[in-house]
Amino acid sequence: MLCKSIIRFSCYFTRNIRRDFHVSINPFQEIIKKTGNTTPINTEKAIKLPRILITGMHNVIELAKQYKLRIFIPSTIGAFGPDSPRNPTPNVTVQRPRTIYGVSKVHAELLGEYYHYRFGLDFRCLRFPGVISSDPPGGGTTDYAVAVFHEGLLNKRYECYLEPHTRLPMIYIEDCLSALFQFLNTPNELLRRRVYNVTAMSFTPEELFNELLKYVPDLKITYKPDKRQHIAESWPQVFDDSEARRDWGWQHKYDLQRLVESMVQDVSTNFLPKYRLKEVNSYV
Repeated sequence: MLCKSIIRFSCYFTRNIRRDFHVSINPFQEIIKKTGNTTPINTEKAIKLPRILITGMHNVIELAKQYKLRIFIPSTIGAFGPDSPRNPTPNVTVQRPRTIYGVSKVHAELLGEYYHYRFGLDFRCLRFPGVISSDPPGGGTTDYAVAVFHEGLLNKRYECYLEPHTRLPMIYIEDCLSALFQFLNTPNELLRRRVYNVTAMSFTPEELFNELLKYVPDLKITYKPDKRQHIAESWPQVFDDSEARRDWGWQHKYDLQRLVESMVQDVSTNFLPKYRLKEVNSYV
């Protein structure tokens, strides 16, 4: 029965790219595991989260070992903590995060590496920075870089929950997906590591807002830091992804200027009309 069963994994990377992975045990060669909606803001309050993130990871990796599958697990800048070097943050360094989200990511990285070296499992992992797409923000620490486009373009104002000079590494969704697909298609013998940093740029809220002002000159920005500021101050400011660029040729395409141009176009085309229609309907 197990050999004929189907395991379904859904990865929601962006509004335009939604992929369902239907996994048949016998012929399938790869598992992609993603635990969704696990930001440092809401995870501390979730009583069952360690069971989902840690026990769930162990179950999936055991399945991959048993059926000789490949497995990819996304990690994050949240896997680092206040004791980590922040500028730059190298691929291998002290981590010691202080959120359960970050702890679960370090657990996944180390467990995957152990299964690779002990059992020969083809385990792969990318540590992503803040990922920016036109999907509405979810409230995470780096989501100000998404929220400002939705609120700024609609209301011409935005209140930022981080200090203006808080630098964090970021990547646009198109580059994020490009890195993922390139990494998964890299021959195993070229990989010197199982876990790699990837990034495209680092910027502060002030730098992002100044670029957006070129498109929305009357945009009003205010700052009201909350508890996410403390999380941001423990994360990398600049991600060193030189090992990914050396080993499998990673190259990003989007810098800050191109990211802002693309976000303004996408949010203006695909979201502003919906927001305004919703406002009109609320008065009907």
